[in-house]
Amino acid sequence: MMEFLSNNLDVLSLIVLALAIVISIWKNVNLGTLSLGLALVIGNFIGGISVKDLIAGYPTKLFLMLAGVTFLFGIAQTNGTLNKITMYSVKMVKGKVALLPIVLFFLAFVLASLGPGQVSISALLAAPVMVLAVDVGISPLLMALVVGNGAQAGAMSPLAQNGIVGNSVLAEMGITGMEMSLWMDMLVVHVIVAAVAYVLFGGLKLWKVKDNEKVRALANTKVEPFNYQQLATICGIAILITTVLLFKLDIGFTSFLIGSILILMKAGNEKETFKAIPWSAIMLVTGVTVLVKLMSNIGGMDLFAQIMSNLSTPFTVTLVVGFFAALVSAYASTSGIIMPAFLPLAPLVLNQIGAPPEALPALISTIVVAGHLTDMSPLSTTGAVFISGAPDHIDRRPIYKGMMIWGLSMSVVGALICWILFTLIGIR
Repeated sequence: MMEFLSNNLDVLSLIVLALAIVISIWKNVNLGTLSLGLALVIGNFIGGISVKDLIAGYPTKLFLMLAGVTFLFGIAQTNGTLNKITMYSVKMVKGKVALLPIVLFFLAFVLASLGPGQVSISALLAAPVMVLAVDVGISPLLMALVVGNGAQAGAMSPLAQNGIVGNSVLAEMGITGMEMSLWMDMLVVHVIVAAVAYVLFGGLKLWKVKDNEKVRALANTKVEPFNYQQLATICGIAILITTVLLFKLDIGFTSFLIGSILILMKAGNEKETFKAIPWSAIMLVTGVTVLVKLMSNIGGMDLFAQIMSNLSTPFTVTLVVGFFAALVSAYASTSGIIMPAFLPLAPLVLNQIGAPPEALPALISTIVVAGHLTDMSPLSTTGAVFISGAPDHIDRRPIYKGMMIWGLSMSVVGALICWILFTLIGIR
């Protein structure tokens, strides 16, 4: 039996990865820690690969990047900097209720792009914007989809968690220089789908409302100026952006340096900051990366690439792979599963179907963008936080149903949009 398993490690690894995803959803366990354990079973117990070689597959640099960025933005979250930026942004609408979802879309995009990422910003904004939507007569479903897609649009910023993950995976593949284009591709597509949601769920009707007393009252609410801690944090974030983008300093180490200086300056509480770091998400991403790297070494990823190649042609490859990436992402983590597992497949699939190398950027963008579009499903964290953020006195079931239909439909619609933009039109 062991000999049979060891001779079919490629098939076994694919089955184990699929089972791990199912188990993590069914039993609500961290897929990263589960992946580390399964890597030991498949790689060491069955495959005879040394533990030392398995440990070598752990993405230490990625861990430091994620921990550093979330440490710095944990300070911004716990000392009220992000919340105050939100309050100032809401005041900008000056009673124009139709502008509120649009302003909040771009606020979510900017905040997510600065470093916290889409999940943290969605968690920050969900409750206040959902309550605000009900109070001023905006469809909660419209507000959730527009603001949520705004946060998703910023997910691939070079400073954000998902951007760090995706670009690190590409760097491991020897692909660099796509950081800004992936970020902008995300923005373009999420602007399109957010605009569709705005129109479908009553956004145009809001323009007929001449004024809204509750929004005007909110706009006239006095917001205290940024205090010393918040101004210091904003300066720290500005320094991070400048040094990383202009001087190419390591984002993880630089974030730890700036964050530590802010703690020493009493701009943040170290204990509260460490509580704000999403350790489970970091373990998810890094743990799955170990299993995926093992699968690459034993042929599992080649087998998966072959399956998708059999369903694709050079003309339809972005459509097919985009659909698979989006469908799996509806149930699994984009940063933890989709990018670590699907991005390394891109050159393999193109090679197997005889597509030219020039098709690679379009396929990479498709995997990244399509994998994020289904995250507004209630099965994903971003979608779930907006549902939970709805006020208790309203019926959440229509919001849940609407977001479920929207999220799952994006596996088809999202793949189709990416195919049209990146393959047919070739906007890259």
